[in-house]
Amino acid sequence: MSNPVVILGSGQAGTSTARELRKAHPDIAVTVISADDCSFYAKPTLSNAIAAGKTAPQLVVTPAEKLAEQLKLTLMPHTTVESIDIAAKQVMTDKGPVAYSKLVLANGAHPIRLPLTGSGAADVLSVNHLSHYSAFREQLKPGMHVAILGAGLIGCEFANDLRAADHAVTVFDLAPQPLGRLLPPKAGAFFAEKLSAAGIKFEFGTSIANVDKDGSGYLLSTADGKQFKADLVLSAIGLKPAVELAAAAGLKINRGIAVDRKLQTSAADVYAIGDCAEVEGLVLPFILPIMNAARALGKTLAGTPTDLSYPAMPVVVKTPACPTVVSPPAMGAAGAWVEEDVEEGKGVRALFKSADGQLLGCALLGEASKERQAIAAQLPPVL
Repeated sequence: MSNPVVILGSGQAGTSTARELRKAHPDIAVTVISADDCSFYAKPTLSNAIAAGKTAPQLVVTPAEKLAEQLKLTLMPHTTVESIDIAAKQVMTDKGPVAYSKLVLANGAHPIRLPLTGSGAADVLSVNHLSHYSAFREQLKPGMHVAILGAGLIGCEFANDLRAADHAVTVFDLAPQPLGRLLPPKAGAFFAEKLSAAGIKFEFGTSIANVDKDGSGYLLSTADGKQFKADLVLSAIGLKPAVELAAAAGLKINRGIAVDRKLQTSAADVYAIGDCAEVEGLVLPFILPIMNAARALGKTLAGTPTDLSYPAMPVVVKTPACPTVVSPPAMGAAGAWVEEDVEEGKGVRALFKSADGQLLGCALLGEASKERQAIAAQLPPVL
């Protein structure tokens, strides 16, 4: 009997790969190794579940036992992978070696942490897994004031959700606007205005350097001495691809684990997908890229080598206070933003166009977000 396809990680990327592989090959042996219990949940729900009153168990879509039965998987939950032996084609775990015929790295990303000092620095929370959400929910009490470090996509989604649940929220960011990497200035100002009107407070041009315990809460300080109080502190600075295992195994690493359009790494029979992977220079930690990648990789693992292609994939930002859709232009794209108001200040349509008028990206806010499908149809494929 040949060794199984082994998938490291049971998140969106790992589970989606297992599903697509099973569609393409009903009988191939598949083993999933995970540090958690292998139950499946949709990670995007973590940033909009508080207002809905959802507990961590309620976010589970498919329990591990049911998933194993549905997809005919061998699951190794609560297992730590210590190393990968490329030559021997096996992974070393705290439960012993596991041989593979093909290996898929789907081990996600780590939250980026600011180099905070102070007696409360270790208490600063991040939410990147279901267990993190559970810990956050356990500490979050009605009416608490939550400080959020980072006004990017995840920070703003959590801010909207917490405010909708009647929490006071202050968001800190060194940038002059929210969603600084996704929105041009006019769109950024409109977004900030709408979220501010919903009761979210922004402190732009501000970076927290120190978090001290202050009674039952925390005192946040900037390097120049400004101080703010909060009951809980949530860090949402961003994510960094988890590349440690791959790097130690000698695989090529750039920003993420470098893979080609078949998701293959620099080693034969070793693939990477999801937040840990860099596909021809692209690191896209969003659901649509993962689903497209899983469909291609499932076929490749089943014996039909398939190149990944990315269509235009607009991202819907989960901020009901300001409906927003973004499809940023490729890094380094030559062109300029053209921004205009929609329906007398009810929205902003921002289009990134090349010198010859080709549409390369967009940001649609408020009423303009309803144009998502029509404008997405005009966008070029990402890959």
